[in-house]
Amino acid sequence: MATDELLTSPLDDRHRALGATMGAFGGWSMPLSYAGGGVVAEHTAVRTAVGLFDVSHLGKASVVGPGAADFVNSCLSNDLTRIGPGRAQYTLCCLPSGGVLDDLIAYLVSPDEVFLVPNAANTAQVVQALAAAAPPEITVTDRHRDFGVLAVQGPRSADVLAELGLPHDLPYMAWADGEFAGRPVRVCRTGYSGEHGYELLPEWDATPALWDRLVLEVTAAGGRPAALGARDTLRTEMGYPLHGQDLGPDISPVQARSGWAVGWSKPAFFGREALLAEKQAGPARQLWGLRALDRGVPRAHQTVVAADGSPVGETTSGTFSPTLGVGIALALLDTASGVGPGDELAVDVRGRKLRVEVTKPPFVESHVR
Repeated sequence: MATDELLTSPLDDRHRALGATMGAFGGWSMPLSYAGGGVVAEHTAVRTAVGLFDVSHLGKASVVGPGAADFVNSCLSNDLTRIGPGRAQYTLCCLPSGGVLDDLIAYLVSPDEVFLVPNAANTAQVVQALAAAAPPEITVTDRHRDFGVLAVQGPRSADVLAELGLPHDLPYMAWADGEFAGRPVRVCRTGYSGEHGYELLPEWDATPALWDRLVLEVTAAGGRPAALGARDTLRTEMGYPLHGQDLGPDISPVQARSGWAVGWSKPAFFGREALLAEKQAGPARQLWGLRALDRGVPRAHQTVVAADGSPVGETTSGTFSPTLGVGIALALLDTASGVGPGDELAVDVRGRKLRVEVTKPPFVESHVR
């Protein structure tokens, strides 16, 4: 996609003023890192203080009408009846094959309203899939550019929100509506960093004013703005899957260790029959973590080999872990290979064998709860 065809967030001018390196992500022009620190400094700020992300490229959609929650529950994988209004849930929109069209967050507003936050590139497909299945009394609306999304992540994140008078004393995966400068802001205690954090949804045109104030408070708390490069290193350390790499149309939740986000006892959801069959038979491959034992950084789509040189899988994500100071990766490994935690394998990094140890993610301790 040409640069001039990319969509831009409501904060595009703010990112450029901060010296951001911009890149294409899901059809959007988004910051990858900022001048004056880069990915490692931004990553470290989130782990030790607080970071501020613009993730307005994420999709937004609403499902409204009599019985909307029950309808969504009959489509998406997780069991929405496990939560009540004011709570959010990680869930999957699966294909009939059992593959994953998208992973998303569902905000339960009421029995007759669910608000969804899918990934940027998949929003239209998720909306289309739900709309095609919806009865006449239920409306599915793409609201991609009605709201911005800002993520405030890190151990000082609650302090930052308190300074703005926004809801912050929330259980994990709970949300509440607040107000900043006379404009509504939905605040959810979630995020994709592995730290205590929040995602804020202001109205699109109110996002710049909220960002400006958050930058001041985050900086005062010892943190900094952070971009998608740090978001990727943070989520990889936690073993959180990225759609299109670690799960996707050809990678089922059973293979990606996301079966916890499937309501197996539900009578209906997209892909149910295929997933039940795969679960019963056992997956042919499964997602594992790899921690480098040598100097080097594994990347996605590199072959993983056993001691005898035979291939046993492929990396799906790979990066340098700023917290651990070593290379890490997620990889789909063949179940038949019998590999497990503590086993030594190697990743073919451009013809060089990088020794790695198999581990079960996360690579670092989670502090989300």
